[in-house]
Amino acid sequence: METQTPSTLPSLASQVGRESPPPDWPRPRLVLGLSGGMGCGKSTATRMFAELGFRVVDCDRIVREEVLPSPEIVAALVARFGPTVVGEDGRLDRAAVAARVFANDADRLWLEALLHPRVRESWRRALASDLEAKWVVEVPLLFEKGLENWFDSTICVATSSALQVSRLHARGVPADLAAARIAKQLPLPRKIAAADFVLLNDGSLDFLKEQVALLAGRWH
Repeated sequence: METQTPSTLPSLASQVGRESPPPDWPRPRLVLGLSGGMGCGKSTATRMFAELGFRVVDCDRIVREEVLPSPEIVAALVARFGPTVVGEDGRLDRAAVAARVFANDADRLWLEALLHPRVRESWRRALASDLEAKWVVEVPLLFEKGLENWFDSTICVATSSALQVSRLHARGVPADLAAARIAKQLPLPRKIAAADFVLLNDGSLDFLKEQVALLAGRWH
């Protein structure tokens, strides 16, 4: 693996300004930030780091299992979008919410502002639980939000655009919706340029595993 050189194009993160963690933010032995485009295999790479002894934080899981189901978040979503975002069983209809926020940038940014502080608080508690561990934090919008300074190093998982769409389609996301969601993120080439390290996921799982093992070896 090679460290990436800065891009000559300004990234979205550089436009909004990079954030730094607050002074009381926990500082474990090592914290790596892992990101990439939708359908690139971020979660697969994160699991491979876990198999090598790293502790991991999955921000998507935090959103899905901890933040979105909370009554205060459901109430806020109903207040903004109406009762159609809640199913007959009383649970939040995440697909209905996604359809709304990916169709309207103002709604998407509102939702991010609502969720992200709560996600970071969960992430902070996790890191504080084991300061001697090596951590990988999977953050889908790491570069979009200028969070590079929160990590010792950043990693981008990359694949071709065609594979991104086909993988999302295999998860049940229609091809046109997959392309629209990908378009809402920072272009993958600019994420690659902003990252310290890149994992290429166009090949087999064994190929990705070899890259993860090689990269993980830097911190053993």
